[in-house]
Amino acid sequence: MAHFKPLGKKLRLAKALKQNRSVPLWVIMRTMRKFRDHPKRRHWRRVKLKA
Repeated sequence: MAHFKPLGKKLRLAKALKQNRSVPLWVIMRTMRKFRDHPKRRHWRRVKLKA
């Protein structure tokens, strides 16, 4: 990827990076393990962003 990125693209990539994490353990415990995985979780090699 290019070293120089426009600010808008950089912000979108940063938001996607923050969104791409697992469900916190306290949420799993509070919901009695109904929500164990994220439906919007993304793998860097399988699913590409439209950023």
